[in-house]
Amino acid sequence: MTLLLDIPAPATRSAMPPVRHGGRRILVHDYAGHIFPLQLSRWLAAEGNQVLHLYASESEAPRGRLMRSADDPPGFAVEGVGIGRRLDKYVLHRRWLHDHAYGGHLAERIAAFRPDVVLSGNTPPATQARLLKRLKRDGVPLVYWVQDIFTIGAEEILKRKPKPLRWAALRLLERTEFGTMRQSAGLVVISPDFLPTLSTRGVNHPHSTVVENWAPYGEITPRPKDNAWSRAHGLNDRFVFLCSGTLGMKHNPAHLANLARAWRDDPRVRVVVVSEGLGRRWLEDVKAAEGLDNLVLLDFQPVGQLSDVLASADVQVLLLESYAGALSVPSKVYSYFCAGRPILGALPAANLARRLVERERAGLCVDAGDDMGFLAAARRLHADSALRMSCADRQVGYAHRTFDIDRIGPRFLDVLDGACAGYQ
Repeated sequence: MTLLLDIPAPATRSAMPPVRHGGRRILVHDYAGHIFPLQLSRWLAAEGNQVLHLYASESEAPRGRLMRSADDPPGFAVEGVGIGRRLDKYVLHRRWLHDHAYGGHLAERIAAFRPDVVLSGNTPPATQARLLKRLKRDGVPLVYWVQDIFTIGAEEILKRKPKPLRWAALRLLERTEFGTMRQSAGLVVISPDFLPTLSTRGVNHPHSTVVENWAPYGEITPRPKDNAWSRAHGLNDRFVFLCSGTLGMKHNPAHLANLARAWRDDPRVRVVVVSEGLGRRWLEDVKAAEGLDNLVLLDFQPVGQLSDVLASADVQVLLLESYAGALSVPSKVYSYFCAGRPILGALPAANLARRLVERERAGLCVDAGDDMGFLAAARRLHADSALRMSCADRQVGYAHRTFDIDRIGPRFLDVLDGACAGYQ
């Protein structure tokens, strides 16, 4: 764990009176270390707050700017938290123990910072529960940033387990996840689609709001396809289907293998996957077994190269399995919009990301299980350059209008202020 900037704690909590746009000590925890929560933390610091941004150093995820730069606000610091062993993400009992241990380390680091309020998201239920317990003891409000509902993914992992074990594990997870949400001081929810499910679990807060995710337009910008990164990987003169980001249980990598199979005899086409973890390992096995030389597999790239990585694409691929339904939103869709490349999607019709793509006419989407429709849409995008250009123009226009941190940040401040007021 490396502290990049030491922000001293006040002598007493009462010495830090609440101020509407500045003067608070705010702890932001984003388990994954994604790019847009880091932008929020920097904005909160620029508003005059002391902000410590924490992330899980042992998680596999595409990262944002995890180091201070010369133009960062003086009150901003970023730090990784780990427990010294690898996360076994898809073995639930080991994952639970790891998340619980991580929650203990996280709680201790947060307590040392002595924040006025904590915003924590993208975080496993066991971690959130342990964090909430410590914060309640210290009299610090927790605002739960609901990026996902973990119980949905656990149901998929457990579906082949014996029924008694499955029932017991899911009840424990549900009690932990929804119980922590109910006891939190406020919620930020990324999609209105989450609200009915939360309401049926008794999760309702006066200090809550729906704030869709975004990407930092300006950090991710439309770039020429022929750039240093695409040339280095031999992609500048190829037609590229690109999938960049997490490939976990909710993302079916078979769609990417099918794309590679469909164009395996065309040397001008590449299917590029920038990812790590479960789906990436599956694709490695398929590539080796079938000799799919047009399937290019790369690790997560440094955030400073993200614009060039996305610009190498002619078409960007977005995946989400049917069981995730409306209760998950792949955040890569927002980065894709900033890059200005059309989207080829296979995801549920009810999902917010698909509704966004279709409403803004930013690409073509089919249902998650529609393999033939997915390839037909891919062929249409491959053949129609005018369609690709019109999709890209609408994406960039939407990102420019919508992803303004000066409009997004105050909505988080409202929730944080309300949570603090409720603890006075």
